[in-house]
Amino acid sequence: MLQPVSVGKKVLGDYRHLIGPTLVEEIGELAGVLEGKRVLHISATAMGGGVSEILYALVPLMRDCGLDAQWHIVFGREEFFNVTKLLHNALQGNPRPLSKSDWQIFDKYNQISAAELADDFDYYIIHDPQPAAFYQYSAERCGGKWIWRCHLDMSTPNLDTLGQIVPMLRDYDTKVFHMQQYVPEGLAGGVEIIPPAIDPLSPKNMALSPEDAAFVCDQFGIDVDRPLLCQVSRFDPWKDPLGVIDAYRLARKENDGLQLALVGAMATDDPEGWDYFQKTQEHAASDPDIKILNNLNNVGAIEVNAFQSQADVVMQKSIREGFGLTVSEALWKGRPTIGGNVGGIPLQIQDGESGFLVDSPEQAAEATLAILNDPGLGKHLGRVGKEYVRTHFLMPRLLRDWLRIFQDLS
Repeated sequence: MLQPVSVGKKVLGDYRHLIGPTLVEEIGELAGVLEGKRVLHISATAMGGGVSEILYALVPLMRDCGLDAQWHIVFGREEFFNVTKLLHNALQGNPRPLSKSDWQIFDKYNQISAAELADDFDYYIIHDPQPAAFYQYSAERCGGKWIWRCHLDMSTPNLDTLGQIVPMLRDYDTKVFHMQQYVPEGLAGGVEIIPPAIDPLSPKNMALSPEDAAFVCDQFGIDVDRPLLCQVSRFDPWKDPLGVIDAYRLARKENDGLQLALVGAMATDDPEGWDYFQKTQEHAASDPDIKILNNLNNVGAIEVNAFQSQADVVMQKSIREGFGLTVSEALWKGRPTIGGNVGGIPLQIQDGESGFLVDSPEQAAEATLAILNDPGLGKHLGRVGKEYVRTHFLMPRLLRDWLRIFQDLS
């Protein structure tokens, strides 16, 4: 029932020119103590969303450090993922709680998948709430150290749902969150605060020439001689694509050449995504200068890279956001970036220094116009933002943080 995920090969030394020798040496020292340890990551899906993007880089780097790292995804049918989407939304503040039958479905699939868990790993890392009940069904049989990794903004959760999920988490050896504000009451012990990171050498983030980026965007109907506003994210109410369209329309009143690209991936654990994709298309009202694209339009990692690299302004106008890897992705490409003033986005953007933080479509439009009207400002924001990501949010730093956790638990 648990499905292994195949990953490629990565070599830590390839990152040395980006992160410097000190971090490489620190990772090497930690890895020497942990060589041969077995690590199992468990998540809900292997495609779409930040968790899978992180694991496609993190698991190979753990292997390069001498650990036997594996990644499995849980078994689930549509009824399970419908429930876990409700759970995800409730933990991020949606007032709708899960019903008794919802929890029964959640419990059933966790129990089925947990029964397949191998018992010979030193560390079990459970990502997000979908497989949160694994501990209660497997820890006594499997042993090892258990870690729950939360990628959500749990600062204002639905309290009924939180009351159901917290008892499943208390006995994990360590609970890892992006920010201290996300740690709910009742989980004060055994907590680590570690923000995520991007892989600068992945196809999504590697350097593209301006000519290559323009060529790719041109294939999707973008006029590369006109300004482009772009948001890359799931089609999800928390990402507020409708608000991005509103901001675009306000900015276009003063810059009638502006185009908008909304680029997203449809994740296998997000059945609600198609409904919101349709709502986004309806809100766009057939505007020919709004391009709404996803992975079923042949938009993959290289295409996302091209859109972010080509954009004059990148936006991530979330109203809830655990972290928002797309912000670091855009900053890494040196693009002026506007983000919702929520969740983990302010960790990445210093307002007015490396980008802009906004609370409304009106503010987003104002920031967009400020960048478009002052190319020097855009270049400054891009330079500052790129350096901040280099020193804070690249994958080797996240690898080091995980190795520290393993060492502490040992």
